[in-house]
Amino acid sequence: MSSDADRRRPTLADVAAAAGVSKATVSKALNGRDDVSAETRERVLAAVTEIGYRPTTTPATGPDRRAVAVVFDIPASPYILGVLQGALAGATDEHVDLLSRLAPDRSARTHRAVAREWVADQRAAGVVGIVGLTLSYPDGLIRAASDASMPFVMVDPVDTRHEHMVSVGSSNWAGARTATEHLIGQGHRRIAWVGGPEGSDAARDRLYGYQAALDAAGLAVDPALVRADRFDVATGTRHAHDLLTSAQPPTAIMAGDDEIAVGVLAAAHALGVRVPEQLSVTGFDDTPQAAWTTPPLTTVHQHLEDMGRMAVRTVLAMADGGRPASRHVELATSLTVRASTGPAPA
Repeated sequence: MSSDADRRRPTLADVAAAAGVSKATVSKALNGRDDVSAETRERVLAAVTEIGYRPTTTPATGPDRRAVAVVFDIPASPYILGVLQGALAGATDEHVDLLSRLAPDRSARTHRAVAREWVADQRAAGVVGIVGLTLSYPDGLIRAASDASMPFVMVDPVDTRHEHMVSVGSSNWAGARTATEHLIGQGHRRIAWVGGPEGSDAARDRLYGYQAALDAAGLAVDPALVRADRFDVATGTRHAHDLLTSAQPPTAIMAGDDEIAVGVLAAAHALGVRVPEQLSVTGFDDTPQAAWTTPPLTTVHQHLEDMGRMAVRTVLAMADGGRPASRHVELATSLTVRASTGPAPA
């Protein structure tokens, strides 16, 4: 007959004893902290599996005021800041706190125990719902939140195939198509595309919009003019340099976001290619930096703040027992034309 000790649920202290580390180290490893070595983290995760440890998801006695957690990988982005500003305004309107969180390390967040521990920590802080902001590989966290009956809403999903995911985004396909049609109307026929990662739903939809506009105009998509990479300035600089020094350079480059477009403009300037006289450039997002570039950037305007507000309102409605009218909400986009685009060179 089993004793009470045999039947009791394994604790964090049990994991620490089995792994030969402190409870603090176990907690750091499960939360993906970067001050724990890979070897120690693997030893902790092995101990978790061996003894069957499961973090509690029972609500702890926390603050009376409710909170929403916004979780992301990279905070230093004009896009992220724009959505965060809207989320903060939405939380203020709803009289809840907004807590910003960095996600557990990418190598750890896919572990079930890590994800559950992270969600339990949010619950203990008074969080009633989570908003994921362009968060890569979020499925483990989404599943853990679902197991804890905590709503999770993604903004511009990346690297996810979670069938029950609720998301908020923009009409990326329509926005990219409109921008491409603008360039075609200016006489451009060799239009390059430098977009974001293939795992991003937003990046993929923008690429499809670009392709659809070319197809509708009877223009073939040249694979040599299409690039997929990261949403950052370095991506734009690297690929624009490659495209503009090729035997048949494009007369226009469409960037998958404004940061890529900034890199494209930098590469053009370094090569002595005049914008828009020799090269037209478009971006996507219409972040504040788009109006500060030289020349000011033509870009697809996303309602970033509205996306943040919508995500917060949706997650709070779900926390109160409501169900969203649609699992995938898309906000309209529009084209902001500035001085970085002009007629195709003769």
